[in-house]
Amino acid sequence: MSKRRAIELLAPAKNKLTGIAAIKAGADAIYIGAGRFGARVAAGNTIKDIRELCDFAHNYGAKVYVTVNTIIYDDELQDARKMIDELIKVDVDAVLLQDMGLLVYARGKIEVHASTQTDNRTPEKVKWLKDIGFSRAVLARELSLNEIKEIHNCVPDIELEAFVHGALCVSYSGACYASEFCFNRSANRGECAQFCRMKFDLINADDEVIVENQHLLSMKDMCRIDSVEQLVNTGVTSLKIEGRLKDENYVKNVVAAYSNKLNEIIERNPDKYERASLGRSNYGFIPNLKKTFNRDFTEYFLHKREPNIFQPYSAKAFGELVGKVKEINRNSIVVSGIASFSNGDGLCYFNKKHELIGFRVNRAEGNRLFPQKMPTDIFPGILLYRNYDKSFEELLSDNKMISRKIGIKISLQILNINSASNKLVICVKMAIPYKDIAANVSVEIENETAKSPQKDNIIKQLSKLGDTCFEVSEIDFDSKLNDIFIRSSFLSSIRRECVLKLQSVISEANKNTRKIGFNNIHNNSIPESIIKPYKNYKYLCNIANSQAHLFYNEEGLEKAGSAFEVIWRKNKTRVGEMRKPILMQCRHCIRYSLGICNKNKDNVGSGINKKLWKEPVSLRLGDGRIFKLEFDCKSCQMNIYAQ
Repeated sequence: MSKRRAIELLAPAKNKLTGIAAIKAGADAIYIGAGRFGARVAAGNTIKDIRELCDFAHNYGAKVYVTVNTIIYDDELQDARKMIDELIKVDVDAVLLQDMGLLVYARGKIEVHASTQTDNRTPEKVKWLKDIGFSRAVLARELSLNEIKEIHNCVPDIELEAFVHGALCVSYSGACYASEFCFNRSANRGECAQFCRMKFDLINADDEVIVENQHLLSMKDMCRIDSVEQLVNTGVTSLKIEGRLKDENYVKNVVAAYSNKLNEIIERNPDKYERASLGRSNYGFIPNLKKTFNRDFTEYFLHKREPNIFQPYSAKAFGELVGKVKEINRNSIVVSGIASFSNGDGLCYFNKKHELIGFRVNRAEGNRLFPQKMPTDIFPGILLYRNYDKSFEELLSDNKMISRKIGIKISLQILNINSASNKLVICVKMAIPYKDIAANVSVEIENETAKSPQKDNIIKQLSKLGDTCFEVSEIDFDSKLNDIFIRSSFLSSIRRECVLKLQSVISEANKNTRKIGFNNIHNNSIPESIIKPYKNYKYLCNIANSQAHLFYNEEGLEKAGSAFEVIWRKNKTRVGEMRKPILMQCRHCIRYSLGICNKNKDNVGSGINKKLWKEPVSLRLGDGRIFKLEFDCKSCQMNIYAQ
């Protein structure tokens, strides 16, 4: 029988409490930001909190990864190195990196994962990442199943991590400079101002408006729960949920949904796959992905190019469809449909101008809703969505609704009887079925005959696992012990010692799976996929410090250029590559989404006036700034340039 492959469900953690909630809900691993240098600057955590999260996660054999995935300036390198050393001391399982200057320091000391910010979209790029010391690559969100499979086939000895759920960036990660260019807030520094969620006019070569005031770069949210098995079959090791800024309830619901799905897949394929951590979660609620934050869902490019991946009318969450407005009264709304409502629900709808309008339900009487403030532009027949389900949120907020336990088998056996001293040695063994994980405690006790059968009390005392992460699934009882008197306090002491040993064994087994110094480091192997675009725009390697410069020079990229952020903040006079810089590289294509694509014959039109389509076309921001669109049809890619 071939070895089963461990599959990991990876959850985001805004803070320690969210991370603990995610583990309880079924996550096999957590990714979290430290105090600095994470790609979500608003989601930082202390080393102390990360240590406590590691202690909790490791009880289940779950892992904690820390995001140190921004570019680092020279005056920050010392602090970043110090932070990595601190993370190693608190037993973090891996760090996610973008900056190659920091990679040189970290590799060999701790397991390193290549953040999606390193723009991982080709087999040759992923192979290079493996060769320079990364044990895992977080793949670009835009990749299809076939592209992921090709990467795995070409580089089978590196772990692949793929996003399955959450918000989408329109640009390939690590290749977006729009926020820095427009607002001096770098996406490579965790400060993204969400340029892609803004409204634009689409204008033609004659400055005529093709599309007016729409969110043309705002993607729907990703949801791949129906394709998890296909992703696993391509070679993906880790299924990643986006959302380090999301609240605890969001994480609980999404993790529970994907954990259930993954368990179903493993139950159908017991010889192929297993969970990467231990234990099973139980829920007092039914997970429902439509009930938490979403902008409607898409599988993005996983199966094929589709026109409906973006949400032009709103960048906000509008949640689940709950019915149609049937009747409007002076102070109430009647809804047709089967949904039930609660006082405090948040509802929304698109008005005739395609604007998303929200209101709060003050009182619900069946399908008659009394808003806190009556909307003025709502009308019968309009679709109604719920973006805040009060009852569901209250259910998720109850910590008693989720528990996670590791089922163990307890074996009791008399090992030896010394008639001379009238003592016996008994062994208590706690083991995780189907895993090579067990702990034994052997103790010597008086061989004292019991006045009544002892089996029930012995089992009762050893099964009192309380707030530990364990529960008894099976007990193998030596019948000879039924006639031996053992004090309850003594049994409790044995139980506690055995639990501590078992937790230690689990933690040690977790450490043994880490891939520190996983690769033989190679130099001068930089791939063409990096060199080719770099020739025109030397900032694309995101080199922000002297160590990163040295690294790329040694890799064969001569006279490596500085990061966009470094150049832009020093010199904004628009010279050289800054004259009309490329700000985004996108697989999302406005031409295709609007039905103008000539390459794809099944392209569906969107009702725009095609006579207005005169290239070059551009996006115009509300403040008047213009951004030229380039359609690279050979690569099926849209590039966005500053004018």
